[in-house]
Amino acid sequence: MVERGGPLKGVKVIELAHIMAGPTCGLMLADMGADVIKVEKVPGGDDSRRFLPPDIDGEAASFMMLNRNKRGIAVDLKNDAGKEVLKRLLKTADVVIENYRADTMEKLGFGYEALRKDNPGLIYCAISGFGRTGPYADRGGFDLIAQGMSGLMSITGEGEGRPPVKMGAPITDITAGILGAMAVSAAYAHKLKTGEGQQIDTSLFEAGIVHTYWQSAIGLATGIAPGPMGSAHPLNAPYQAFKTADGWINLGAANQKNWLRLLDVLEAPEIAEDRRFKENSDRMAHLGELADELSKIFTQHSTDDWLQRLEAAGVPAGPVLNVNEMHADPHTLARDMVVEVDHARLGPVKTLGLPVKFSETPGGVVTGAPVYGQHTREVLAEYGFDEAAVEDLIAKGAVVADG
Repeated sequence: MVERGGPLKGVKVIELAHIMAGPTCGLMLADMGADVIKVEKVPGGDDSRRFLPPDIDGEAASFMMLNRNKRGIAVDLKNDAGKEVLKRLLKTADVVIENYRADTMEKLGFGYEALRKDNPGLIYCAISGFGRTGPYADRGGFDLIAQGMSGLMSITGEGEGRPPVKMGAPITDITAGILGAMAVSAAYAHKLKTGEGQQIDTSLFEAGIVHTYWQSAIGLATGIAPGPMGSAHPLNAPYQAFKTADGWINLGAANQKNWLRLLDVLEAPEIAEDRRFKENSDRMAHLGELADELSKIFTQHSTDDWLQRLEAAGVPAGPVLNVNEMHADPHTLARDMVVEVDHARLGPVKTLGLPVKFSETPGGVVTGAPVYGQHTREVLAEYGFDEAAVEDLIAKGAVVADG
């Protein structure tokens, strides 16, 4: 077992999750130092192993991204011997993560009420499409569906009358995983004080809703549902993307102080004197006209030229980078957000880093994602299975071990 640091060092996590939301939760905990044991199904493992392309020499890039820093074992939970393996792991676990449909774990005998009898301190994190209560509790969950039902797709896109647009990233999957990790950390703090575990219940649906704070504030205050505004902001202007002579720039002159600074940079007295643009309320009321006037000016110079001028004046601005440009950006690298890690079969591979920095207990990416069944023998030995018992489990098809 590789020694790892981080504020959650020593926390034992069993991840019974697949594809994205649950694995994101496990990823966050692993990056902060927890020992996350990913239990994959037999046969085949996590479905994201088959999200091909892209791959690196046959290993799915998507699986490797979300499962680095974890140890992996393969267990057949429809096999009685496989169930006994999982029971032993869960008996001393601090946390279990699962993202199955509402009754799946209960049918297998691993629901929260059953597990807490043997392990009252267990933190049971359930991440699903719609949560464990309410009229949609039995529905399966997918990011696209959650984005639509949470209101996100009604506020994303170029404008009214255009087709609905989802956010490019699977934001409800990722956010649900982050919310799960936040809740696990809070529940673990409670456990340290009381010894008590508890069940955590969050969903893709709620993960989408929390991204509508500004738009929900508008809707609840006015009764009017806000619509899509492209890159513009629903409350402040100018705060959006503008085309330059050779690309695009994001401008964040979202308060009066920055607006006045922007006017100095633009050297456009006609805009400064236009009553439609005096205060933020005026600019929001005439947002289309404002964007048209500013666009005429921004297309006159290059992105780099504008960025230098705006930075010198203290106006928040930045380029619109593609993903590869973001990976190569010096600030990305300085913040250790692209790092290299060793994979058991591929050797050094690049992945994304930990987005939270700790001064006293730094976490980080230590190991690459496991190949299928890579740590089965290692983990079972730690939990008291001798070599003969492990070979017997393999022969029965209860577990799969690599090598």
